Amino acid sequence: QHPMILAAALLGVMAASGPTAAAAADTAAAASAASAGTAIAPTSRGMPRVTRSRDGSSIHYRMRGSGEPLVVLIHGWSCDSTYWDAQLDDLASRYTVLTIDLAGHGSSTATRSQWSMGAFGDDVVAAVEDLASPSRIVLVGHSMGGPVAVEAARRLAPRVAGVIGLDTLKSAGLPRPPAADTERRMEGMRKDFAGSTREMVKAVFFRPDADPALVRRIAEDMSQAPPEVAIPSVQALNAWDGVRAMADVRVPIVAINSDLGPPTQEARIRGFAPTFRAVVVPGTGHFLMMEDPARLNPIIDAQIRGLP
Repeated sequence: QHPMILAAALLGVMAASGPTAAAAADTAAAASAASAGTAIAPTSRGMPRVTRSRDGSSIHYRMRGSGEPLVVLIHGWSCDSTYWDAQLDDLASRYTVLTIDLAGHGSSTATRSQWSMGAFGDDVVAAVEDLASPSRIVLVGHSMGGPVAVEAARRLAPRVAGVIGLDTLKSAGLPRPPAADTERRMEGMRKDFAGSTREMVKAVFFRPDADPALVRRIAEDMSQAPPEVAIPSVQALNAWDGVRAMADVRVPIVAINSDLGPPTQEARIRGFAPTFRAVVVPGTGHFLMMEDPARLNPIIDAQIRGLP
């Protein structure tokens, strides 16, 4: 099965996995401490916490840093909160940082029946509202996390100062691929999710000169995602009405995008989302926050500081 149609959806609007060993260890520690009624010790990724989403899903998140705004880092399709590790030290030195495992990803449960972008947005809302009412919030989403951030912004307004996306929202408002083509690609994932996902990630998400170890790591991690979560999630992503959702957001929407794949059509997107603008980071791939954090972290910080 050729990966391009599915990958176009993932690259355009959104982007690993069962829990990593580190995430699983944090979860086990949190569960053990909670059952014993003892305090939960912070890890290098921050203080682990658990809350409930609107549908009852158990949502794991972590906190680091202090001060405002609250910066919420939202991972992409089949990923988890550890994909933001290279941003934590930098951002937490200036802001309060929340990293979240969306339902069915990382340490959060996979018990829901609807895997829509709105349901994932509810996960973010649940984590934010579990805190002491932060008055200023910046939502940062990679890949599928971009639409999730938009949905969370619709629900958390007017406390949201802005939405920042990483390699996301490029295809918002474009015609969807023919349903028959999309279904053919979905059938390939149903037959061999691990193999088709691994092929897609390696073939489409990276530049030819990308670090081979990073490519292998991400491809393997994403291919281990539970298909019962990943497949309906990408179907929901394909069905997401970005025009309507982004038009509802009155605060700035900034897409920090790579130059891999189709260009970001800023003028077209501004036609339905006037607050949208794009910042292109040349020479990077889809996982730009992992590929070149030294270059990307100052860009994220500059966009946060530049919000009104």
